Amino acid sequence: MKKLNLNLDNLEELLPEDLTPQQKAKAKTLFYKEMALKAHRFYNGKMQTLPKAPVLGFNWFNAWYTPGVSKVSTTIRDNNDTSYEISNRGNLVAVVSDSTRVLGDGDCTPPGGLGVMEGKAFLMKYLGGVDAIALCVDSKGKDGKNDPEKVIEFVKMVQHSFGAINLEDISQPNCYRVLDVLREECNIPVWHDDAQGTACVTLAGLINALKLVNKKMEDVKIVYFGAGASNATIARIVNAAGADPAKSIMFDSKGALHTGRKDIEEDKRFYRKWELCQITNPGKVETMEEAMKGADVLIALSKPGPDVVKEEWIRSMNQDKPIVFVCANPVPEIYPYAAKDAGAYIVATGRGDFPNQVNNSVGFPGILKGALMVRARKITDNMAIAAAESIAKFSEKRGINPEDIIAKMSESDVFPYEAADVAIQAIKDGVARKEMTWQQAFDLAKKDIEHARKTTHFLVDHGLIAQPPQELIHDALNAAIETVRKTA
Repeated sequence: MKKLNLNLDNLEELLPEDLTPQQKAKAKTLFYKEMALKAHRFYNGKMQTLPKAPVLGFNWFNAWYTPGVSKVSTTIRDNNDTSYEISNRGNLVAVVSDSTRVLGDGDCTPPGGLGVMEGKAFLMKYLGGVDAIALCVDSKGKDGKNDPEKVIEFVKMVQHSFGAINLEDISQPNCYRVLDVLREECNIPVWHDDAQGTACVTLAGLINALKLVNKKMEDVKIVYFGAGASNATIARIVNAAGADPAKSIMFDSKGALHTGRKDIEEDKRFYRKWELCQITNPGKVETMEEAMKGADVLIALSKPGPDVVKEEWIRSMNQDKPIVFVCANPVPEIYPYAAKDAGAYIVATGRGDFPNQVNNSVGFPGILKGALMVRARKITDNMAIAAAESIAKFSEKRGINPEDIIAKMSESDVFPYEAADVAIQAIKDGVARKEMTWQQAFDLAKKDIEHARKTTHFLVDHGLIAQPPQELIHDALNAAIETVRKTA
């Protein structure tokens, strides 16, 4: 078999020609899963801690530690805000999860979330120049149920060591309360990337998709398939950005949301869903078949596919260039080729091996960097919308088309651009402790991001981080192909 490049960009050409498009898509998913496990075992995880200051001689430990460091402690004691200047707090994020909803795999037990949380930290460092640490906690109470108050209390206790908190993979409805309480009661930004991050990048993709089809946000009919934390927040942010909620319809696992859904009204834990029941679907449409008739946009974040979103639903959409976002992971609700065959003009997914990846990785590194640079107290909805508009503008500037509506994480300049826009919005919203100009913010973010990338490449180039063995990659690919053939 021909060798796979270490950057994996020739994966498609190594898949057997006799596999169908669906089998190839499945093989790629299985390959990344197999390789992830093998690579994580080979490297014993993917994050480590390194000094940012030199050791010029052992007497320097008298400054980095005792007795000299006591002056640092008393300085911070007398003014806590100096912790942002004389410790790493100002560029440090805690990635906090109780691992109760890890990707599409559900409750994985607290340590089961470490792979994802370390991944988040990895992306923050390489893409945003932000240091981060994974903190997976046990939120179960004495009754064995997951208690949001335990996560809330934990974050309140550790907030003094960090410049921001990134919440991740907390099941609903607990995630709503955890975020809403911590946003108000913490003195640092608390960001729920599954919800706010997904909303931000989806809005960015939607803004540019609508430009390409020459439609206005306030005019389009939107159907939301799935009503979890991600899609509920997408709907809220899209509405805040100008969409008409009366022209939208949302579905959860029990049917359409509307004011007749007493089950949602009576369960106070789902207050965010009830808010949507009150402002969407005034006609109380009940079925997807009816809702999709004439729809301009479908935004699906439900369960992994394929065949979760039906081709006939897409065929019934507005024939004037319908837009389809199918962002379940690891497999979209319908494969892009099938959605296109059914008439979709623009199709976006959460995967990087299909066109139009709408993925949080292009959002949260820049958003958190922007918030950290001005030492924000919180991340407002205006800051999230500013980030979405920033990504959209950056993408439009370098050129967009139906197969390329949003910047990719490989476009490194999107992150300082986005960080600067978020920082300025934080200043405008009055939540920043520190002021700077847009150019100062851009230059600082760009410098930190370049430093993080150069450091990583230096470690690899000098053998301090080993190259993955070819057999590891090929074993993963062979296993994936074999599994696809067996299940054909």
